[in-house]
Amino acid sequence: MCGIVGAFALAEPLDPAALERPLAALRHRGPDGEGRFVSSDRRVALGHRRLAIIDRAGGAQPIASEDGQVIAVVNGEFYGHAAIRRGLVDAGHRFRTASDSEILIHLYEERGIDAIEALRGEFAFILWDARERLAIAARDRFGVRPLVYATFGGALWLASEAKALLAAGAPAAWDEASVWAATQMHYAPPDRTLFRGIRQVEPGDMAIIRGGELQLRRYWDLDYPPAAAIQPIAEEEAVAAVREAIDEAVRIRLEAEVPIAFQLSGGIDSSAVVALAAPHLPRPPLCYSVAFDRPGYDERDLARVTAEHVGAELRLVEVSPRAIAEHLADAVTQGEGVAINGHIAAKRILARAMRADGVGVVLTGEGSDEIFAGYAHLRGDLLSQGTSSSSSAPGIAALAASNQASAGLMLASGEGIDLSSVRAALGFVPGWMAAKATLGRRVGSLVSGELVAAGQGRDVYAEFLDGFDLEGQLLDRARVHQSLYLWSKSALATYILRTLGDGIEMGSSLEGRLPLLDHRLFELVRGLPIDLLIRGGVEKYVLRRAIGGRIPAAIREREKHPFLAPPLVLAESAPIQEVLRDLTLPPFIDRARLRAALDRLPTLPEGERRAWDPALMLVASLCVLHRSYGL
Repeated sequence: MCGIVGAFALAEPLDPAALERPLAALRHRGPDGEGRFVSSDRRVALGHRRLAIIDRAGGAQPIASEDGQVIAVVNGEFYGHAAIRRGLVDAGHRFRTASDSEILIHLYEERGIDAIEALRGEFAFILWDARERLAIAARDRFGVRPLVYATFGGALWLASEAKALLAAGAPAAWDEASVWAATQMHYAPPDRTLFRGIRQVEPGDMAIIRGGELQLRRYWDLDYPPAAAIQPIAEEEAVAAVREAIDEAVRIRLEAEVPIAFQLSGGIDSSAVVALAAPHLPRPPLCYSVAFDRPGYDERDLARVTAEHVGAELRLVEVSPRAIAEHLADAVTQGEGVAINGHIAAKRILARAMRADGVGVVLTGEGSDEIFAGYAHLRGDLLSQGTSSSSSAPGIAALAASNQASAGLMLASGEGIDLSSVRAALGFVPGWMAAKATLGRRVGSLVSGELVAAGQGRDVYAEFLDGFDLEGQLLDRARVHQSLYLWSKSALATYILRTLGDGIEMGSSLEGRLPLLDHRLFELVRGLPIDLLIRGGVEKYVLRRAIGGRIPAAIREREKHPFLAPPLVLAESAPIQEVLRDLTLPPFIDRARLRAALDRLPTLPEGERRAWDPALMLVASLCVLHRSYGL
């Protein structure tokens, strides 16, 4: 895991010192070393901050081909690199390091831009072909590793994080269209950030840069099959295939020359990763779990059950409401996005504890819910398919009753923004979008009249859908697949992976690996009948069968519970009021409306206060970003 920067001159040659400030801004991503390349004509500059994980002694970057004509900087991991290396050596290539990153250079020499098809892992890279005067930058298939770009100061820049581009000279300002989208549905558009002029390379995309012009090309997509094309499969055959694929996905992510640990909760996903990894480790797995002080959110006892079952060492990290309030600003600054729960601060506290213990790599269960349809809102989508709203209402009501922590986050709570455009485009409204619409209604009541006027007539949900190939990727698919596709392109890529995942972990110089978000595992599961994903109201059915007795029955049979911190609005000391009182409001938040909402909180029923927490956390996040980046 590392931080990367690239600059391509559009007019005057680059200043050789241009990489200093952006690389310094990425030091947290790579405290173990720094490397630079500047072309002889000063038209191209590549920079790298290194977090040494594999070939710690010899894997410094940038890396170059034998003749020095192909140069690259890489962030992340390429799994299965040893087998690829052997094939390249047999083809006559000479390697200078034992690093997994070096296979990129030689694969490119063999296959050109199609080399990316052979890469498996969590990565982002920038590659410069001096002979062809061509650059390629790419992000992994799901977007585990970030990559942003902007044009300013006479150059095209790319980097791992927006803060590096701001340090390089990108003007610090809000992207008003993205802010409006975030207040309406939590997420900025998938190809943008909250910062004006700074855009994202989307998951599964590569950028081809020639003569300073950047063109985007999608090299991979989710490609769910049409519902009518899904073929039946014997259940035992599917279970065996999934079991084998998961075991391999975990095993190949255990290579490292630094201590490895596991993030363990009370759910099946993280428990499965620990259980499958244990037989391949030289010593008992080292696990970390967040411990909250509120029933319904604290999973320490369940984590202990798994740890004892697999013989793991478990270290608990206590996180109080006060600690969440104290760490929130730093966490949001690291993640560069808006948070809707204190889990962002809890994850920062957890990551810092791991790093303090010398851990360099952590395996998590993230991504399993996207692969195996684990969220409660997906069960709601399945309940509504092929039924009238009245006939599905009892089941959806029961779903909401058993998933109260998800109210206003993943399940609708109260009145929402009009989503008739979504229904017209898809024939239904995905449950998670209905939930975000209720969040948007609450946040919308706190924004200024100026922002409302600027967004007047804009339907951010319709704009969101317009960014996708509806016929090629969504229509004629099962509702669960349609919902998962849209969720994966927004919530997963921009929030779970970027803000909560890479942003927080790398903020503490910690590499996160996600075995259950392996693209080969996904390509197996996406073709399975929906009945193997959700059966009789039980989510992740085939995963539960595949894991079997490797984890305790109490964990295997437990309903999905997302990793959420207790809402700050329910804390006795009212830290959410303190957080917002101490922050500078951006101009698009109305101070009087916010004060009125905070004054009204104590009078609301607990369920309504719980549903308001995400809206107030989102506003607090905007305040933090406004101050931290001088927007």
